[in-house]
Amino acid sequence: MRQPWRFSWWWVVGGAAIALAGAAAIARQSLEQQRALFETDARIVHRLLSQQVVQHDAILATLALLQPAPVASGTGSPEQRLPALYPRILSVQRSDAATPWPDPALAEAERLSRQSGRAALAPLDLPSGRYRLVLASDPASFALTIDLQALVPWEEWPMAAETSTVRVELEHAGQRHVVQPGRLQAGTGSRFEFHKVVAAESQPFDVVATQTVSWRQWPWARMLAWTLAVAALLAAVRHLQRQRLARRRAEELLRLGQVARLNTLGELAAGMAHELNQPLTAVLANTQAAQRLLDDDPPELTTARGAMAQAAAQARRAAEVVGRLRRAVERPDSGGQRQTVDAVDAVRRALHLLEPECQRRGVVPVLDGAPVLNVMADPVALDQIVHNLILNALQALEQGPATQRRLTLTLRTVDGLGELAVADSGPGIAPEVLPRLFEPFFSTREGGLGLGLSLCETLASGMGGSLSAANAATGGAVFRLRLPLAANPA
Repeated sequence: MRQPWRFSWWWVVGGAAIALAGAAAIARQSLEQQRALFETDARIVHRLLSQQVVQHDAILATLALLQPAPVASGTGSPEQRLPALYPRILSVQRSDAATPWPDPALAEAERLSRQSGRAALAPLDLPSGRYRLVLASDPASFALTIDLQALVPWEEWPMAAETSTVRVELEHAGQRHVVQPGRLQAGTGSRFEFHKVVAAESQPFDVVATQTVSWRQWPWARMLAWTLAVAALLAAVRHLQRQRLARRRAEELLRLGQVARLNTLGELAAGMAHELNQPLTAVLANTQAAQRLLDDDPPELTTARGAMAQAAAQARRAAEVVGRLRRAVERPDSGGQRQTVDAVDAVRRALHLLEPECQRRGVVPVLDGAPVLNVMADPVALDQIVHNLILNALQALEQGPATQRRLTLTLRTVDGLGELAVADSGPGIAPEVLPRLFEPFFSTREGGLGLGLSLCETLASGMGGSLSAANAATGGAVFRLRLPLAANPA
């Protein structure tokens, strides 16, 4: 299954989640504050209206208790002076045996008042903005006509009636009177509601307050500031993480480079020792032959024999020095350091180290095949081989157009061995170069030592595996590293 070799979208997803959660918390806090302010204002409205309507009961009770006597026509009775004291009282009417109620609705309200023992409402017409309240008593009953709009103590009102977004209404028996219209925006934002009956049993009006918080009233500035702060924080964290990854990558490249240089030095020293050992052996053989010829000659050639013996001794000493040098720089047996290694992890480590090289060349490596491939290998040697193969492929891709650069790494099991195939879309390998590709000191690049692939092939062989190269049928080169599979745990 094809898998992308690097994922970084979790930064975007995580940052968006944090920003949204914080913005939601800010919006919720703002709404709760607005709700608390709304409920406080609504309770003040309820208290003020309750104080007003309770006074009507007190006024009627005072009139019934004092029973002011009617006066002659043309002079005002005491109760008729109440509207001057209470502007919300439009008129005061009385009824006794001599002056029955002119309106049957008032007579019905008087009957209800006698039954309940308290003031009673005459049939309502709340949309007209007024109502009548009747208290039955003897010898006379009294009725008040009250203006609902004048009922409101605007000087103590907690809101600006002209600009407030809170709607205040009085409701009773399905009828409504708008005290404060408010500026409601239907269908948007959040809606707050408050319902409570005024504290007067004779006038059970329900105080209804409503407020709609539109989207425009949300704390967008604070939400945007929070989002920008989260973005800045994540950018800083991401920058620090990239710096740390770059530092780790540089340290790993330095370590891998040191190992590569040591192995290259060993390869170079081993080659030089091999090249020098043959002429030294020939010198030794020739001096020994000369010594035998001189031994057969009886003349006085003691000095000659001594010189030849000394030359033979020096030749042996040189051979021993070269042998010690070879043993000193020769790589230890890789087989003794082999262990179970996941080749997929080795490839991912190499891709991580070479990520800047891939980005510089505009190459997006594709990792195909098995998600896990356990082989027996020296971890350091395997890292070095994979690193060199990918780097060689990237260098080969530089010779082609940027839009056609492809690098595919496939891991699978072949003939009982674990195989890593590194395929590129570069120019491929020339036929005359292919047979000499793994020879020491052979290089097709100017300034190259020709030891990289030779060293990789030697390391692979030392781990019981193999390294081969070929041209792909679709173009480009493909290198195949095969290593023994690790035994499955019991």
